[in-house]
Amino acid sequence: MVMDNFLIQVTGKKRVVLFSPRDAQYLYLSGTKSEVLNIDNPDLAKYPLFSKARWYECSLKAGDVLFIPGKTLWFHNVISEEFGVGVNVFWKHLPSECYDKTDTYGNKDPTAASRAAQILDRALKTLAELPEEYRDFYARRMVLHIQDKAYSKNFE
Repeated sequence: MVMDNFLIQVTGKKRVVLFSPRDAQYLYLSGTKSEVLNIDNPDLAKYPLFSKARWYECSLKAGDVLFIPGKTLWFHNVISEEFGVGVNVFWKHLPSECYDKTDTYGNKDPTAASRAAQILDRALKTLAELPEEYRDFYARRMVLHIQDKAYSKNFE
């Protein structure tokens, strides 16, 4: 989610679990969603790293409002505990050209991040042309280069 969001619970109850963007490596992301569907009883044989993810949980009842920060890329899981009505209010904080114009709810990555992922996919396809030992070496070198050039020192 790349847009900030107020989740307003009008009636009923919801359980909301938030995951820090620092735990993305444990969430088995496929696009903008986690492959781990049952967070309370995950298949740890299939998703062993999920047990390392820390989550923050709250329960919303009628009249409650939860701010879900999109600009800081917090992942969330919402479970309705009883029939109810919730309203989401989203807003953009980046310049409009950073968003996919077809993405009403801010679920898609910013356009620059999508382009970077496509370039990475092409680079990995190119590396696949090498024998395994070479592919491993150059992939590790690429990871180190990404860490050096793109990781923020502010979040360590």
